[in-house]
Amino acid sequence: MQLAGRTVLITGATGGLGHAIARALAREGATLVLTGRRAEVLQPLADELGAVAVSADLSSREDVERLAADHGEVDVVVHNAALPGSGPLDDYALEDADRVLEVNLRAPIALTRLLLPAMKRRGSGHHVYVSSMSAKVPTADASLYAGTKLGLRGFAQALRPELKPAGIGVSVVFPGFIRDAGMFADTKVELPRGVGTNTPEDVATAVVRAIVRNKGEVDVAPVGVRASGLLNALFPGLPGRLSGKLGGERVGTEMAQAQRVKR
Repeated sequence: MQLAGRTVLITGATGGLGHAIARALAREGATLVLTGRRAEVLQPLADELGAVAVSADLSSREDVERLAADHGEVDVVVHNAALPGSGPLDDYALEDADRVLEVNLRAPIALTRLLLPAMKRRGSGHHVYVSSMSAKVPTADASLYAGTKLGLRGFAQALRPELKPAGIGVSVVFPGFIRDAGMFADTKVELPRGVGTNTPEDVATAVVRAIVRNKGEVDVAPVGVRASGLLNALFPGLPGRLSGKLGGERVGTEMAQAQRVKR
């Protein structure tokens, strides 16, 4: 699908990845609808890109339904909004766990369902789900986050052949550790030696490529991290054990502590 002249809805547009994705899509000629909870961050970006800003809290089912009702004719949706969901599971109150599930998994599924009728009538459309390499290489102290991101992958893998006859594309993008902006960058956690990172612009480029080329899955991570994902598919749990010996457990613990305030 060519993006020029298309209308794209981006969730989680107030974050660093959302900003990079929005700018990349705008450069392709897309008209943007930007959503997020923080209007004071969202509006300046919308003004910069000539976009529409819509305040929405995706943990609210009413907001999700309103968003779909008000912008039901969009051509593309980039499901980018997410909460960290890091930390031991028994450290979560159920209401906090529910919020992660609502934002990271239910909202993308609900938005997809609500926007499908219009896309099917037009015979075109595209959904991009921003998952995480945590879906391919889950680690300790990230069970809730990994569960939601793996759920997105399973949902998209089944949805892609389901919607292909209707002319609707489905893609999943898997960022690894992203520097400069985003959840990991905000924690200021130092990675073990040899673990590489990517930029928000790399993620944005992957999103554009996924839409234009109708790619099913796109990893945004260095070779070593991507190889861990392949290894984990063959030998579940092995990369996690190796990572723990190389300092991965420290990274998980420190990230969980830094992200606790974002639950």
